[in-house]
Amino acid sequence: MNKAKLSNTLRSLGLLYAVDKLRFRYYQLKNRTSNLAFKARNPSIKLPPDYLMYESFQLNYGKYYFGGEETAKWLIGLLSEHISLNGHNILDWGCGPGRIVRHLPSLLGIKNAFYATDYNTESIDWCNKNINGVAFNKNQLDASLPYQDSFFDAIYGISIFTHLSKQMHECWLSELMRVLKVGGILLVTTQGENFKPILSDTEKTKFATGELIVRGNVKEGHRTYSAFHPDQYLTTFFKDLTVIDKIIIDPADKSYTPQDVWILKK
Repeated sequence: MNKAKLSNTLRSLGLLYAVDKLRFRYYQLKNRTSNLAFKARNPSIKLPPDYLMYESFQLNYGKYYFGGEETAKWLIGLLSEHISLNGHNILDWGCGPGRIVRHLPSLLGIKNAFYATDYNTESIDWCNKNINGVAFNKNQLDASLPYQDSFFDAIYGISIFTHLSKQMHECWLSELMRVLKVGGILLVTTQGENFKPILSDTEKTKFATGELIVRGNVKEGHRTYSAFHPDQYLTTFFKDLTVIDKIIIDPADKSYTPQDVWILKK
């Protein structure tokens, strides 16, 4: 049985979440030595609880912290091509335990204002207690944010649409459009063509016709809830925005499948 069939079978039986918990324990043990070594070398770096890290990214302390810093630099480079990062309001939509946004105040300085929101109560509680220079907000899965209309100059969401249903795609895009200024930039990542090899034959057929593929039967928003995005679907989905760049990263490293990057302007 291939991975796609196994995943869909476990979903249908209601066992995927339990299996993912076992996977978490496996990586907790596998990375224990390297993670303890990281803590010994970097005693002043505050790290979120293991499961919060695993749920939002990988259970690897070095990749969480230093990888998060590199991703923040990469993000700044992309945004700065299209907007002046000076005196602006910037939102991390779906921040998790702050892997990226924690680095923005030191990299960009106080000339910008940084905001972050997530539906995970534990992640937001941890961020509020351990990360300075960012205003954190606990949102619900439903698309509602506490910010006024046209408040943000830039919004980014790294692998957030990838964990939402079709209905929530539409609701959240509408809400993001509400809080984004005219001329503002929205940067999101999606699971596009690079992910076709892990789809089942039935899913590949639907993907080829431009249908959004959603693997549910688990808690929406959780890492095990997965959506795959054909270009045909996203072209229609983003119809009220201007696509100013689309980046497809070659999956040279077989251990990692990169998501597509969409940079859009309101």
